[in-house]
Amino acid sequence: MIAFKDLVDIIGGSVLQEPATQSVISYLATDSRKLVLPARTLFFAIRGTRHNGHHYLPDLYAQGVRNFVVEVALPESVLSRYPEANILLVNSAVDALQLLARVHRQGFVLPVVAITGSNGKTIVKEWAAQLLAPDFNIVRSPKSYNSQIGVPLSVWSIAPQHTLGIFEAGISQPHEMTRLQAILQPTIGIFTNIGTAHDEGFSSQNEKIAEKWQLFKDCPVVIYNRAHEALDTFIQKYKSDNQYVIAWKVTREGTRYRVEGLGGEAWELNLPFSDAASVENVLHCVALMFCLGKTQAETQSRLLALKPVSMRLELKQGINQCYLIDDSYNNDLAGLTLALDLLNQQNQAVKSRKTVILSDVPQAGIEPTILYKHIAQLLTEKNVRRVIGIGKEIKVLRQFFEGETAFFDSTDSFLEAIKPQQYFHNELILIKGARSFEFERIGQWLQEKVHGTRLEINLDALVNNLNFYKSKLKPETKLMVMVKAFAYGSGSYEVANLLQFHRVDYLTVAYTDEGVDLRRNGITLPIMVMNPAPETFDKLLSFNLEPEVYSFRILQKLLEHLDGQPAKIHLKIDTGMRRLGFEEKEIAALVQVLNENKNLTVGSAFSHLAGSDEAKHNDFSHQQIATYTRSVEALEQGLGYKFIRHIVNSPGIIRFPEAHFDMVRLGIGLYGVEVNGLEQAHLQTVGTLKTVISQIKHVPTGESIGYGRRGLAQHPDTTLATIAIGYADGFSRGFSRGVGSVKVNGQLAPVVGNICMDMCMIDITGIAAQEGDEVVIFDDTLTISDLAAKINTIPYEIITNISARVKRVFYTE
Repeated sequence: MIAFKDLVDIIGGSVLQEPATQSVISYLATDSRKLVLPARTLFFAIRGTRHNGHHYLPDLYAQGVRNFVVEVALPESVLSRYPEANILLVNSAVDALQLLARVHRQGFVLPVVAITGSNGKTIVKEWAAQLLAPDFNIVRSPKSYNSQIGVPLSVWSIAPQHTLGIFEAGISQPHEMTRLQAILQPTIGIFTNIGTAHDEGFSSQNEKIAEKWQLFKDCPVVIYNRAHEALDTFIQKYKSDNQYVIAWKVTREGTRYRVEGLGGEAWELNLPFSDAASVENVLHCVALMFCLGKTQAETQSRLLALKPVSMRLELKQGINQCYLIDDSYNNDLAGLTLALDLLNQQNQAVKSRKTVILSDVPQAGIEPTILYKHIAQLLTEKNVRRVIGIGKEIKVLRQFFEGETAFFDSTDSFLEAIKPQQYFHNELILIKGARSFEFERIGQWLQEKVHGTRLEINLDALVNNLNFYKSKLKPETKLMVMVKAFAYGSGSYEVANLLQFHRVDYLTVAYTDEGVDLRRNGITLPIMVMNPAPETFDKLLSFNLEPEVYSFRILQKLLEHLDGQPAKIHLKIDTGMRRLGFEEKEIAALVQVLNENKNLTVGSAFSHLAGSDEAKHNDFSHQQIATYTRSVEALEQGLGYKFIRHIVNSPGIIRFPEAHFDMVRLGIGLYGVEVNGLEQAHLQTVGTLKTVISQIKHVPTGESIGYGRRGLAQHPDTTLATIAIGYADGFSRGFSRGVGSVKVNGQLAPVVGNICMDMCMIDITGIAAQEGDEVVIFDDTLTISDLAAKINTIPYEIITNISARVKRVFYTE
């Protein structure tokens, strides 16, 4: 906590306005969409290449924020709009944020563990926190807050009750780690490993190791796995005489692991995991336990109780048209704040009621009265309408919680008392529980019951891909995103809601009903309808949708329906696609009709490149762009005003930057497929399609399998698995008879025989598997593009064919 008047002494700058010098600051924010208790928040307005925090000052002030750090000298005319705001001007808001966090860290004497490396940072942090929770009151990075902004925001949460800090630190280019080291000032360092992540920012692996090592330059103790040779060579060469290095190594002896390098002794341990990544991650934690004075016996006992780490918040379809945000395994203040941010992002109008099911918050290190009063205030700020508290501590302090409330001593008593089909309807439900409360039972209880096939949508990957394409645009270029066809199979409401949260400019659907559904689910962005039927014009206009007009016939039908009422339209120009649109020779007649009907306003005029993904069509694409340019110039000259111009789609954004004009249209690139093949490495896989093994059978050689007896057992004792996906789910019959393969426990298993409507058979001979095991249809290694190539189609067809009956699970890391 700090008063605004003290900021100048700490971070410098010039006070532009200071009406409330005693204003108390408890929270720091850099994202206008993620606020906690606005009246006590200090907002840092950061200017980036695509985002400018200064644009959101009016909205922040309206929400109650009264303390700002800005990079732009606001004139008196602007300051007068914020009469109650304290405003400090600095050269760099990021520098100011980091300096404030650094000074805050210096105010505490406690051991701080800093974790860096290419992989495993978050897992190591979370497991270390689990293992050390009985001994320390721990403050740690929420989720994977490890960036130049994430680290200072994490460090700001250090409070007097904490006795140990565990923080991640990640970098993507040189000269970043020195800043993070000054903020964290670690006393124990863990260097997890060195891999290929962010290689593009460094000239060599050694340069990347050297940069990451800056985090530990003054660190008394450093832990690492000696098996990483490049890391070992560097550390042995550059460690200082004052540093105690724990260079552990491991050998496996049956089911036990022998860990050497822990002082003068070797520990023999049973580990709860067997895969190589988990073993490495958990042994970093073992070395940390040794460093902090824990015995082998204590460590072994706690290891056996170690639980897998849920790395993501999941948004799932629930019963009675509810949506669930499932964070069943962890409950602390930082994690609660992040989960509430995701809850707040959901804006479905029919699900405006927000419910939080919350357990006691164990080991918070804060006096319970203060803790639960703070949580209650936080829930009120986030417009939570109903609170269900589970646990004896929260129940005793129920008086702090407003609105509709219910409290229970335990998860069992809650499950016994509540009939879910009667109690929950059309609402957004956050399930947030400490591990001991077993809230996963509540999640299973409230989840919509559908078959085991599911499409998992990584919202973080969607945001990554969105930001990648934004990085290709000039700041003033607008972005229209296609959410037609159920958002390319990914789920229209959820994807549209995320895009609205990230402030894209336009959405596009194919048909009016798709736009109506988005409006009914709280989407307020402008929406263009590409193929509006005359019989849907009433709906289109009443839901404030904007039609594409592509012919004189549809234009005349619209004019007759409007009968003089105003409307915004989008004109489609056919420049060579030969699908829909006005031709260049029709522009003069089009101008005449529009000038005679001034109630119509042209919002945009656009065209579509037929071959933007292939260099062999470059001449034709340039010809299309030229035709389009002539057509819109004639339109603007004839109408006497300008409108938005756009022609490029996802591949065109990459290959034709000169044709970005006023706006671009993003489609399949958002979903992780770069059809040019030029920039695929910069995109992340958005969807993973999974199912389960329903049954396993052993079939003698030569016996037939499936419809038409088109499959044959090829091995003396063929092991056959039936999996719960078929062509009705979107797994095409083209993958029948060995054309397609799926992954079972990391190994490819070919399809046997013909794919059925609801299931299919695969050959798992030689693969260790059992009934109920997970099966991957596509992911980031067995890609949508791989599948498309197998059956001579395109990735669009693979993802849009996934049936609506397949459950969508949305998650964020």
